[in-house]
Amino acid sequence: MNFPSKILEKAVEEISGLPGIGKKSAVRLALYLLKQPQSQGIVLGEAIKKLVSDIKYCKVCHNFSDEEICEICAHHNRHDELLCVVEDVRDVMAIEKTGQYYGKYLVLGGKLSPMEGIGPQQLRIESLMQKVENGLVKEVIFALSATMEGDTTVYYLYKKMKHLPLNFSIIARGISVGDELEYADEVSLGRSIRNRQTYDGAS
Repeated sequence: MNFPSKILEKAVEEISGLPGIGKKSAVRLALYLLKQPQSQGIVLGEAIKKLVSDIKYCKVCHNFSDEEICEICAHHNRHDELLCVVEDVRDVMAIEKTGQYYGKYLVLGGKLSPMEGIGPQQLRIESLMQKVENGLVKEVIFALSATMEGDTTVYYLYKKMKHLPLNFSIIARGISVGDELEYADEVSLGRSIRNRQTYDGAS
């Protein structure tokens, strides 16, 4: 594709590097922005700049946050005795959208996948162990994707923690096998949290 402007070409190149956006979609987006008031593009640019420069990871649960500690961890009405273990920040967002969970979280940062070179060292397992060993947590809820890698990760974590005086549960399989939490509808995900089942390593 021949571009009349190097600036436009560079913008299209950067936009097309985003997941799920091809070259044609990138061109449409760039041309759309050029048709809008200049202020709109400037506001978008500033928002992206702040996104990459100012956003933090909560030092307690590893969720995204504007401060050192996220709003969920800092909220006095959240239950310290409930700890929901998820793979990704998107899973926290999905569960929070249901309005059915009032505990705290630990974002692992992924799931065990030897084929992709992801082992225990690449996940925040040490941070998880520190949280469950402090005596405040009474129940660990595994809310990982219903995949072979997700189930393997749950089993590995259970084996690491089963010597502790904790109750273990796993979200009910209202989520289809192979599904990621972020794509589940709110009703199904909410029911899965409410109807969680005891986990004993044999589930």
